Amino acid sequence: MTPSDDLGVADEPVRYRNEGIRTLLSTFQHGDPEELLRLRDILGDLQQSAFGVFLFVAILPAFIPIPGIGGAVSGPLTIMIGLQMLCGMRRPWLPAFIANRGPRRSTGQRFVGKIAPLLGWLDRMLKPRLRWLLDPFPAHAFTGLLLALTGVLLSLPIPFTNYLFGVILLLFALALLERDGGLLLVCWIAAIASMVAFGVTSDQLVELAQRTWAKLA
Repeated sequence: MTPSDDLGVADEPVRYRNEGIRTLLSTFQHGDPEELLRLRDILGDLQQSAFGVFLFVAILPAFIPIPGIGGAVSGPLTIMIGLQMLCGMRRPWLPAFIANRGPRRSTGQRFVGKIAPLLGWLDRMLKPRLRWLLDPFPAHAFTGLLLALTGVLLSLPIPFTNYLFGVILLLFALALLERDGGLLLVCWIAAIASMVAFGVTSDQLVELAQRTWAKLA
């Protein structure tokens, strides 16, 4: 694998530009709906918002109303994002077989259309703040840890959890996009609370999953 086959971490300090929800929307809104948006192209010119955009794209399958499909795709991608942040990387690294894949623009348009009211409201509410929850390595790594753990839970074939973890990860993505430490703090709390709740109810969920599988088999 050559350096041109993947996205790596720049050696020089990154000078941040104004990137956020509007950048994300423009990616999906303009162009041929049938065009394949390769992750390499989506992330190639981004700086501080690259992890947020990557996470946003990664969780799109989690909202597909087909049991097991969304988590099987979105979960591993979220784990990869989380582990890279946990290791201190400031931009995503993508192997070629992932970098050359991505959603069709129409997929992004449909999803953005469904959450347009939320995005519009957040675009007015969110702003760069509480950078100490974003930039220092301990905070960056802690976000990565929570993303990796949430990705593991999303990967599990447990019914009715895709949307729950998908929404939490969507808020993580928007917090990273807008560099909003306030929303990120809410995401930390929501992720930890969901993990605690999942741990308390895991036996019941596993039993439910087994019964569901037995009926389908």
